[in-house]
Amino acid sequence: MDLSIYFSPLDYTNSNYSNDDLGCTVQFHNSSNGFPNFEDFDLVILGVKEERNSYKNKGCKNGPDAIRSKLYSLKSNWNNRKIADLGNIEAGESVTDTYYAVNNVIAECVKSGVLPIILGGSQDLTYANYEAYEKLEQVVNIVSVDRALDLGDVEEGIRSNGYLNKIILHQPNYLFNYSNIGYQTYFVSEEERKLMDRLHFDIHRFGEVKADIKEVEPVVRNADILSFDISSIRSSDAGACEHTTPNGFNGEEACSITRYAGLSDKLTSFGLYEYNPDLDTNGQTAFLIAEMIWYFVEGFYNRKGDVLHKRNKDLLKYIVTTNTEVQEIVFYKNLVSDRWWLDVPYPESKLSKYRRHQLVPCSYADYQKACNDTVPEKWWSNYRKFK
Repeated sequence: MDLSIYFSPLDYTNSNYSNDDLGCTVQFHNSSNGFPNFEDFDLVILGVKEERNSYKNKGCKNGPDAIRSKLYSLKSNWNNRKIADLGNIEAGESVTDTYYAVNNVIAECVKSGVLPIILGGSQDLTYANYEAYEKLEQVVNIVSVDRALDLGDVEEGIRSNGYLNKIILHQPNYLFNYSNIGYQTYFVSEEERKLMDRLHFDIHRFGEVKADIKEVEPVVRNADILSFDISSIRSSDAGACEHTTPNGFNGEEACSITRYAGLSDKLTSFGLYEYNPDLDTNGQTAFLIAEMIWYFVEGFYNRKGDVLHKRNKDLLKYIVTTNTEVQEIVFYKNLVSDRWWLDVPYPESKLSKYRRHQLVPCSYADYQKACNDTVPEKWWSNYRKFK
């Protein structure tokens, strides 16, 4: 498929940067180079200038170029990096047209083994990202870093603060699990939390995550899609969004989350949304987002290649017997990466479709809980999906 039809070229050229700048090593889609052969790259960056379904955050469509202005001046510390910037997908005649372009581009990238980094634009573009996996007929996990759940009203159209219900109700359904990282209780109703529990989705309160940021790693490691809402970062660190508040992740924590995401061999697409350059008077938020992307790339080029399969000679298997209704829990530890997984028993009839979800990323803390006769919540939430 010729993806160039969806993109407008950039004004960026490599000659504007020093040899050790990231901007010197990226292949830009510009008038001189033409459209890159995206299949030759590991990572591609693409902007989406769409905001018509944004909720009170007009101006976020101009986010991609403002982020680029900071990103490409950062230093490139990786050998053999293969990164291209495909340019911007302009807003289509309708929002549906934009979604169609986005999901086609992402589907082609993922099918070719290329990871797209999407610069929004509003967060309803997560829905278009999800639609790409329908084309691939791949059942996926979505992780959203967000202060709210963005469920929305079933009777209303899709919006940036109401897209998740559209994903949940989408047919055919290719969503296996949804996880939220960092929701703030005063933005989430009791009804919404109960719905997440009924669907066996896992949501992680901001205070819980803040107490130990390392516990984010297995949650992100389980994602195929990561959607990051900039309003989840506190206003003192990233104020360029209409919905930012005094509480939220700080800049270091945001960078840690994106580095964990880059390290995940399972993750195949990553989007950053809701940044509004009209509110970024000193460029601080654009700089932080640029650093978050830098850390994602840093993680990506340090991937361990430890996609789990039980015959891996570097795996150590632990069988924990408990005095609970779950008599036995099986863990695996990769001796090279030092990362842990849970083996969740599914009915054989389900395994052909869901086998890649049977081994659930976890942490050493989950193993310790099992040793103390507590079944980890990750085990229960996955097991109940097929109960």
